Amino acid sequence: MSSPERLLEILTNKGVVLPEWKDAVASVRRELFVPDTIEVDDRPLSRCERPQRWLTVVYGDLPIVTQINDGKDLGEGAYRLPTSSSSMPSVMLEMLALADVQEGHRVMDAGAGTGYNLAWLSHRLGSKNVFGIDTDSVLVEQAIKNLRAAGYSPQVICGDAEKGYPDGAPYDRWLATFTVPEIPYAWVEQTPAGRIVAPWGGSYHSYSFTVLDTRDGIAEGRFAGYPAFMRTRSNRPPRGYLRDFLDHRDQVTRSKTTLSPRDLETEYEAKFFIGLALPDAWSLMAEADDGSDEATLWILADDQKSWASVDYVPGHDTFTVEQYGPRGLWDELESAFRLWEHRGRPDRDRAGLTVTAEGQHVWLDTPDNIID
Repeated sequence: MSSPERLLEILTNKGVVLPEWKDAVASVRRELFVPDTIEVDDRPLSRCERPQRWLTVVYGDLPIVTQINDGKDLGEGAYRLPTSSSSMPSVMLEMLALADVQEGHRVMDAGAGTGYNLAWLSHRLGSKNVFGIDTDSVLVEQAIKNLRAAGYSPQVICGDAEKGYPDGAPYDRWLATFTVPEIPYAWVEQTPAGRIVAPWGGSYHSYSFTVLDTRDGIAEGRFAGYPAFMRTRSNRPPRGYLRDFLDHRDQVTRSKTTLSPRDLETEYEAKFFIGLALPDAWSLMAEADDGSDEATLWILADDQKSWASVDYVPGHDTFTVEQYGPRGLWDELESAFRLWEHRGRPDRDRAGLTVTAEGQHVWLDTPDNIID
């Protein structure tokens, strides 16, 4: 039977469970924090119709989408954007390890979601030391109900998580479970001598935790992990079907490149540094469906005014580029890639982030070597 003990067994077998969190994992019933209908492989899964499958998913090391399109019914055929979830338990443990949560700490969990992470924190630290904030009033209300059903009572606030909750400050640890392109300075102010762990990045590359230690009004640290979290709802760029971002395909500018889009997709370290130059454009690799191994890499601007495509054909060493709009998106991307090569193809772990009241900047190797 699937249960918290089964989840603990899975995490233990994977070597990711931390000794100090074992009791929380084994004691908190995840089923109390998951709605009866969830999204699995882009399809609804009902507890009533398939109870054993539902439990297997709930007590697996899997992320579970719990809300689509901010809970709004946009009609049949609408693009389905995941907007809330119960995070993958192993990723939750990774965040907690990076945060180095200790007994007696006061912790803020920004992006409270279902409340499951708040329950783990409350089990170990006591509810009085745990705070959560979320912008969605429906999610907040449900999270509070979930937590009460599980026997916990941390303070969960409905509000702008990027502004934080100064009434509960100071915090020793600040965790965010949504991706931000910039670390809000309010988080630094409210965690004056502690640590912030948050998924960080823009539209092109958002697969990094930033781990920042705070002191004297400054937060500084490096990047770790490869998390995939939903974007902050504050100024969230539009997403949709590919056709929603393409315009004037008969007015493109054509050129050639020697940079293989297939090779580019495997250069994970490069993509972090390219993301510094393209925080407001995202990529999509569309594979051909005829067994040819051909593909098209699309680069799409958040403002939906510019796009680019590069066609990959196996065995070729030059590739066709098409671009449209006020920006040459592929030109920008390739320029950023060549700059990464010029710098000696550095790995992401050589980069770091500094946040002050004036803003944030990314550096390479040392904080005085600012690159963005």
